[in-house]
Parts: sequence; structure tokens; C-alpha cells
Amino acid sequence: MTDLHRSGRRQAVVLLSGGLDSMVTAGLAKEAGYGVLALTVNYNQRHLVELASARRIAAALEVDRHVVLPIDLRAFGGSSLTDDIDVPKEGVQPGIPSTYVPARNTIFLSLALGWAEATGARDLFLGINALDYSGYPDCRPEFVEAFETLAARATKAGVEGDRFQVHAPLQHMTKADIAREADRLGLDAGMSWSCYDPQGGDHCGLCDSCRLRHKGFEEAGLPDPTSYAVLP
Repeated sequence: MTDLHRSGRRQAVVLLSGGLDSMVTAGLAKEAGYGVLALTVNYNQRHLVELASARRIAAALEVDRHVVLPIDLRAFGGSSLTDDIDVPKEGVQPGIPSTYVPARNTIFLSLALGWAEATGARDLFLGINALDYSGYPDCRPEFVEAFETLAARATKAGVEGDRFQVHAPLQHMTKADIAREADRLGLDAGMSWSCYDPQGGDHCGLCDSCRLRHKGFEEAGLPDPTSYAVLP
């Protein structure tokens, strides 16, 4: 018997990194009535501290199940998050930054797809955002559409007509919108972790992710609960 049938309700696999975006995405999936199967990928990223945040968020949301799956992308490298490359701290620049991890969202969604098919879930959620992270090719609407097409052709369920849907509810939100959603959902944003280059127990305050996070709270008119080594 699948997890879906055991729970008696529709379930969704949600990619939960531990960041603000994935926390809000999981909250929205739960608000929509899904039983949440949270998938966190430990890819040996520089900011492993986000895994602890993912566990806190999963517990707070009382997800149906939380899997932390190890896969070592440092074996490939190619990113300042998985290689000995400095994380850029000069401010958000145009183009694809070095923090892009080659094919990361494709890899993660493929893992989520495998779990979804195994459990009977047909909905996948991820917290990609095209406005703040438009430099990342795997955060764009065409990527989501292409993956749905792939899922329909690459799975037993898909070829039998039981299609998967990929939900990206934050796709067109600003970081301020996302901060407001966290507040509306009653989620403690302080549980989440965004920084690419942690400084002890603090966010560095200078990487792109820190800058966008702080700017989002400021523009939303909400207090930023984050502890920064340097205020963005």
C-alpha cells in the first residue's frame, strides 16, 4: 500500500532545501490540502547548515514524511557551492553566477519524481523564483514546462496517462512577496537558512542570497529575523 493510500489524502513531494522559498512553498502545499512528502537533498553543499533548517521546518509543518537524501555533487564540482571557488560577494550581477550548480534542479526534480511515482503522488512542488534568480536557467517557466513533458514520457505512470504536475507557486513573486507569504502563513522565517557562505552560526550578509533575503524583508516592511555577520 502506498503512502498516498495510507494517508487517505492527496500527497505531494515538496523539495525542501531549508531556505525561505522552499519553506513558503511547503507551507503553500499544506495550505492547499496536500499531505507533504518533504525531500531534502544533502549534496555536500558548502552551506550544509541549511539541512538543520530543513529539519526544523519539516517538524514545524508536521509533514507526512521527511527524507534527507545524500548525493555528493562535490564529486563533479563546477560551482562555488560544490567546489573550491569563492562565493561572489560584490552584489547581485547580471548573468549566471558561479553559485549555479550544474543541472541541480533537474537532478533534484528527477529524485522527487522517482519518489512521487513510488508513492502514488502526482504533484511536485519546488520554490524556484524567476524574478530574483533569473540568471539561473533552471528557475525559468520553460524549465518547469519541459520537466512536466519529460515526466510524462519517462515514467510508467506518465506513459499510462497518469500525468505529473510541477508546481512552482513562487515563480513570479518578488522576495518581498515571499516574505509576506511566510508572515501570512504564520511561518517563522527565522527557521530558514539562505546564506551560501555561513560565518559560524551567522549568515554572511554579503552573498547574493543574503542580499536578496534582507532586501525582501525590508521591502515587505517586515522585521528580518536573520543574524548576519555583516548587515547587507
